[in-house]
Order: sequence, then structure tokens, then C-alpha cells
Amino acid sequence: MSPLDVLLWVAVPYAVAAVFVVGHVWRYRYDQFGWTTRSSQLYENRWLRLGSPLFHVGILMVIVGHVVGILVPRPWLEAVGVDEHAYHLVATIAGTFAAILTVVGLVILVLRRRLSGAVFRVTTRTDKLMYVVLGAAIGFGTLATVQHQIFGGGYDYRGSISPWFRSLLTFQPDPSLMADVPLAFQLHVLCGLALFALWPFTRLVHVFSAPLGYLTRPYVVYRRRAVATTSRAPRRGWEPPTAP
Repeated sequence: MSPLDVLLWVAVPYAVAAVFVVGHVWRYRYDQFGWTTRSSQLYENRWLRLGSPLFHVGILMVIVGHVVGILVPRPWLEAVGVDEHAYHLVATIAGTFAAILTVVGLVILVLRRRLSGAVFRVTTRTDKLMYVVLGAAIGFGTLATVQHQIFGGGYDYRGSISPWFRSLLTFQPDPSLMADVPLAFQLHVLCGLALFALWPFTRLVHVFSAPLGYLTRPYVVYRRRAVATTSRAPRRGWEPPTAP
């Protein structure tokens, strides 16, 4: 185990976690008006209606797959009847389908931002950087899936990457688990860490927003304006309601 392994697989992940947490707290406290998706739907809607659902459905499938594959230990899945063959089959088929949806959706969204003049003009530098890092993470993840899981003999990342990540969560990091991981998987992990470091400073903060206030806010009451019974011209605006 070299000092580079300790830097990449211990120091960098914890530094990213600190930036992720502190950055979100700072952003929410000092930039609530910027806590938004910066929607560009008003500028162009035709490509957005196609690319956005593909990307969001695909990325949600990717997130679920990562949660199951990394956070759920193998004995837990075997205890409910999911053996290695079944897991590999489902992960490969579902992962490939999710990768196709995500990549196609992301390509459409990136082309939309570049080819639509109105959308390109409202695209910030952080948006461009976010798309580059996000595209790299998705690209290396897709490459690892295709290279090792589809056309290769299969790589058991649940015996290396998964326990390494869980060791970080328990504050007992073991960087040696990542030493012999294939390069495509290592690059995928590093790009993912870079994305999490950028997360608090980009439009990705909208992931943690939900309109929960709509569930408790009072109803909006609309009153019909009373029909005038006199010959005088009605006043502009709403008349104050009168008691019955």
C-alpha cells in the first residue's frame, strides 16, 4: 500500500465528505435564492421533454443499483435468496438499461444546451463543469460495466469497492481494498468523488429540495366579484368583501 493509495482512498473521500456537508450548509444559509434548478424550460421545451425524463429515470435506477451493490453486504442478499448468479444477472441487465437511458438523456440535454442559443446563454461556468464531471462519472461507469461485466469475465466489486466504501462509513478505512481494482472502476469512483465535491456549488442542490410546504399550507380561496347593481362604474381592483 503506497502513500498515493492512502491519499486517494482515505484522505480524498473524507475531504469530499466535509466539503459536501459544509458546502450545503453554507449554500442554504447564504444563498437560498440560488438554491434552484435554474430551469430553462421557458427557453426550450421540445428537447427537454425528451431528454429530462430519460436522464432522471436512468439516474434514479443507477442510484438504486449503487445503493444495493455498495451498501448492502452480500450475506444480507444471500439471506433473502439472492445468490451471486442472480445478482450478477440482474445487475448487468438493469445496469445496462439504466446506463443507456442515462447516457442518451444526458447527451440530449448537453446538445440542447449547446445548440439552443437561448439555453446556451443562460448556461453558467459551474453548469459546464458539472456536466463535464457528471459525464465523466457516467462514462467511466458505463465503460466498466461494458468492459468487465458484459464482454469480460465479470468483476466482483462487492469484494473490494463495497467493503472499502463501508469501511469509510465506520471510520476504519482500508485503502488496500482499492489497490487492485480495475482502472475503469477506480476512475469511476474518483469522478464520483469529484462530483460530490462540486455538488453544493451547482444546480444539483435541488435534489434535496421538496415542496413539503404544499402539504400544510392553507387553501387559496377565490371569491367571485359581486355583480354591480348601480349605474356607477366599477372600481379597479377587488372590492373588499362585505358581511352577509
